Amino acid sequence: MATVTEAPPDIRQGPALAALATAQFLVVLSTSIVNVALPALADGLSMSPAALSWVVNAYVLAFGALLLLGGRLADLLGRRRVFAVGMAVFALASLAAGLAPSAPVLIAARAVQGAGAALLAPAALALLLGVFPPGPGRGRALGVWGAVSGAGGAAGVLLSGVLTELYGWPAVFLVSVPVAAVSLAATLVLVPADPPAGGEVDILGALTSTAGLTALVYALTAKNPLAGAAGLVLLAVFAVRQKRARTPLVPPRLLRTGKVTVANAAMTLLGAVWVGLFYFLPLYQQQVLGYGPLAAGLTQLPLALSVVAGSVLAPRLPARAGTPAALAVLTLGLLWLSRAPDDAGFAVDLLGPSLLIGAGLGAAFVRLTALSTEDVPPADSGLAGGLINTTRQLGGALGLALMTAIAPTAAGHSAAFVTAAVLAALTTCTTFTITRRKQS
Repeated sequence: MATVTEAPPDIRQGPALAALATAQFLVVLSTSIVNVALPALADGLSMSPAALSWVVNAYVLAFGALLLLGGRLADLLGRRRVFAVGMAVFALASLAAGLAPSAPVLIAARAVQGAGAALLAPAALALLLGVFPPGPGRGRALGVWGAVSGAGGAAGVLLSGVLTELYGWPAVFLVSVPVAAVSLAATLVLVPADPPAGGEVDILGALTSTAGLTALVYALTAKNPLAGAAGLVLLAVFAVRQKRARTPLVPPRLLRTGKVTVANAAMTLLGAVWVGLFYFLPLYQQQVLGYGPLAAGLTQLPLALSVVAGSVLAPRLPARAGTPAALAVLTLGLLWLSRAPDDAGFAVDLLGPSLLIGAGLGAAFVRLTALSTEDVPPADSGLAGGLINTTRQLGGALGLALMTAIAPTAAGHSAAFVTAAVLAALTTCTTFTITRRKQS
């Protein structure tokens, strides 16, 4: 297995970080940038509420289900090469989504967009770890990485409102195309190539994990127990396969490294909160409170700024209690938001919860991302990056399916936000109890 190449002393680390962080920002942004545009999509392409949820979940599910494979390919074929292919696929799919003439074409383009993201995201994180050797510089770079990851969700809602109001729903997809091109070109210039390691890919593991996760999400969305049972069986086959395969997608040793298991268990729950929140909040604002797309987007600005602030402050939080504390703040904010009435005023009912939610979300993303890469050998950095992104996206897909089943319309916003608060509370308990056990 190839090692991650450490950056030479004269590497332009700042510009390289900007290029790679922009790529990460794009893939996170693309999860939520459609949310404010959903009512416009429903009108423009005659989409049902169930179809609208698949505009989000087609991307999230393809992204999450293929990330393990993307991380493995990055380690085997070369991180920069896989990054370039993934970014090209992502950009072309974004163009196709913006030009889609019908709902099926749009949903298919979103799935391909997610597949491209699954290739580029773990490769980008592995390239980042190669540019920044272990030390304070890497810690600061991971802080920036976590900040853009956390801010991407909130910024997506903000940009979605502005673009939908000014240019219509196609703009929320087309805006990614030039940004992706710039990020790709800059990365190819600034980040040195790494040699491919060669080896095998666990195709059976990739197929069983992807099919199993898709079946689970479909089961929740369509309320189909048979699909749920099939999904669980396929995931059980995947788990057995990982123990027996010569080149598993998730080597069992990785789950025993550092706090990888803790971080990924918590990120699964946090991903559910993240995607569900940014799906239901703009729908509640537009369909219940009567906001236009621009107002719905602009009122996410305090939330976005709070996410950035939480991300910046995350490294200064106490080592042991910092992560549970951030998640507790997130839980309180969601509970407060769940009490917002049908005639809520922004300053009175939404501003305070937005600030708490953003601060908790931003800090938690940074802390869990850092935990996921602690003590991971360089040869497994692509896998670790793929795994933490996988659990985040798959948690989001499962969480959105769960929340749309519990609160199928915007009128059920309170139930959706309470569900998110319960998931955040479970995340808090997970990080507190497991971290305590590991440190005892």
